[in-house]
Amino acid sequence: MRDRSNNRRGYDRVLMAVAATFLTVSATSALAQDTPRASAAELAIDAAIPRPEPANVPPPTASDFKPDATGALPDTAKVSDAKATDPKTSDSKTSDSKPSDSKPSDNQPTEPSTAAKAVEPKPGDVATTPATDTKSTETKSTETKPLEAPKTDTAVAPPAAAPAAETATAPAATPAPATAAAPAAEPAKEPVKAASNVPADDQPVADKLREMLASKTLRAFDRKVERAAAEKFYSARDYAPVFTKSGKLTDTAKGVIARLKDAASDGLNPADYPVPDFTAATSPDALADAELKLAASMLDYARQAQSGRMHWSQLSADIQYPEHPIDASEVLANVTSAKDASAALDSYNPPQKLYKELKKKLAELRGQGDGPVITIADGPALRYMPARGKKQAAVEMDDPRVPDLRTKLGITENADSTKYDAAVARAVEKFQDSVELKPTGILDDRTVRALNSPKRDKQIDTVIVNMERWRWLPRQLGAASVGNAYVILNIPDYTLKVMQNGAQVWTTRVVTGKPGQHATPLLTETMKYITVNPTWNVPPSIIYNEYLPALQQDPTVLQRMGLKLERDRDGSIHISQPPGEANALGRIRFNFPNKFLVYQHDTPDKYLFAKEERAYSHGCMRVQNPDQYASVLLNITEPNEHYTPERIRSMYGSNEVDLKFPTPIPVNITYQTAFVDDAGKLQFRKDVYGRDATMLSLLKNSRGKDLEAVVAHAQPSYSRPPSSSLPAGVNVAGDNGSWNSGPNFFERLFGGFGQPEPQPARRGQAQQQRRVYTR
Repeated sequence: MRDRSNNRRGYDRVLMAVAATFLTVSATSALAQDTPRASAAELAIDAAIPRPEPANVPPPTASDFKPDATGALPDTAKVSDAKATDPKTSDSKTSDSKPSDSKPSDNQPTEPSTAAKAVEPKPGDVATTPATDTKSTETKSTETKPLEAPKTDTAVAPPAAAPAAETATAPAATPAPATAAAPAAEPAKEPVKAASNVPADDQPVADKLREMLASKTLRAFDRKVERAAAEKFYSARDYAPVFTKSGKLTDTAKGVIARLKDAASDGLNPADYPVPDFTAATSPDALADAELKLAASMLDYARQAQSGRMHWSQLSADIQYPEHPIDASEVLANVTSAKDASAALDSYNPPQKLYKELKKKLAELRGQGDGPVITIADGPALRYMPARGKKQAAVEMDDPRVPDLRTKLGITENADSTKYDAAVARAVEKFQDSVELKPTGILDDRTVRALNSPKRDKQIDTVIVNMERWRWLPRQLGAASVGNAYVILNIPDYTLKVMQNGAQVWTTRVVTGKPGQHATPLLTETMKYITVNPTWNVPPSIIYNEYLPALQQDPTVLQRMGLKLERDRDGSIHISQPPGEANALGRIRFNFPNKFLVYQHDTPDKYLFAKEERAYSHGCMRVQNPDQYASVLLNITEPNEHYTPERIRSMYGSNEVDLKFPTPIPVNITYQTAFVDDAGKLQFRKDVYGRDATMLSLLKNSRGKDLEAVVAHAQPSYSRPPSSSLPAGVNVAGDNGSWNSGPNFFERLFGGFGQPEPQPARRGQAQQQRRVYTR
């Protein structure tokens, strides 16, 4: 019985040895494979620990093992080999190494199955498992040779209770790649906040700026868009102040403050742009508050310098200029990054030459020019008496005040002469007319007081309101593709100029609208084409206010004027005048479609151009030399066609001819009562529409920034008078039952360009000519 038990134990040991050998060979084969390296760390480990060569021996057989007489002692080498394949085996019971404690159940055939599961190969485990010593397996040595631990960055502590043999095998169970990747398995740490770029001295101010800009109670900025721009600007620079550094003003701040304090030189009010007292700001709170207040004043200045203190809609309903507001973010970035902050802020004022010339004259009027302030002393009245034939010579009074008077009035000829001659008398007369004194040419007490008037005298006010109106105009007046060409018409001066490449190309006299409801509107539009031999379609306002009352007095008046009256399908009436010399539009019409339905045109009433004041039209602008005007414009847009006035006149006839511009030309209708002429002299014109007086009243009785708000005006009504208003005896064309179903009002006015095509004429009815209304 005992022998059978011993044989059974021997058989079990053979099976366990075979299983251990099989597992060792499997692990060695896996180690021999070329597994891809995932990182440089793994490659470094492989280089440090040479890969063992796989054992090339046949598996053991039963004859390789001798029966063990002891029976109770297990084969230590084989058990160690099984344990070396998995760290879990090191935690198994140690009774197998003690004969007295050995139990049959410890060596049951189920043990190899358990070991096989424990040593399921993993990439990390295989990479660090040393090769099994096959020689020891063949000789069945009971001595286990300690294995050299691989060098790794992370030490693996062996179990404290493990015996020496188990401690030697512990490094084999330590996966090196897993050790290399160990940092990734560590708990995620809080991200380290980047160091602030704000200097330590300015950090308290930056913290306060952050707090103030995040607060809903901040009132430094009046406009939401400007506050948002400030928040974005300061956030991008970690809320570091831009106007102070270590509590001291920066060059940027000095430049901005200098420009704000000099706002009066641009016709603006310095009180509208308060400058905080940085010298009194000694705490972070005060410095942050001053920082934001200066930024707000800077934005206010840029906005009003570019677009004006008052919106043009505050003045009148008959003004239409394109909007050009500032970009607050661009202003903050541009001014604070410029080498010269004052110049950068000044650049938001109008860039036009005429504006800059007015600015110079404003300084001279205020006595802030290059020379000292000139005051004319009181004294006797001075007058000039022209010569009367050969018997009486001209009388030129002599007075020591005359040289100062010459300088004051800008007379450069004979500047040191004390003679009150004809040139001085003419200058005095012109000055008297500009300040609404009787233009006598006599230097009396009233004239001296006007010359020595305070800073905000009428001339200064006139210059200021004209500078304000320049802010309404587009920054780019012309069309870039044709040499920045544009047309500019000055209503109070009754002149029209064609400009190209910064120089005047051509000029002519014009007749403008009457004061009141027929005033010529102020606008900027583009001229798209001209019409030769235009038809005049009488606007409803003229029909209703003038022609119908005239028909009540004389039913034949329209026939005698060469006008044609028709009844439209809706029952209203339409009056037109066919092309010809007597046409109210003359021979040429210049079209720039606009909501006011005005344009420029020729006129048969040429005599009006000889008058000094020429406000006689219903709102449209009459041009003195339309054939020349047309040839100049066409040569700008089509230089290869070589148009001449003669070629234009050769088109005169009874049929309309439209000449389209390949490049539309901007038309700017302005109201300049003060301007500098080509000789450099400041000129004043009569405020024919009362625009200056209204603007001055609004600006002086300012409601603050309310003047920048847009005022909505009711659009003019163009309803047509009903035909029932016609008196008996009026000859109406088409009374045979046919109706005029032509285009709508705007299509008639501007020829339907860009509008739907007019409907075809009814059978038996001649096609109607395109009609255009005028004012």
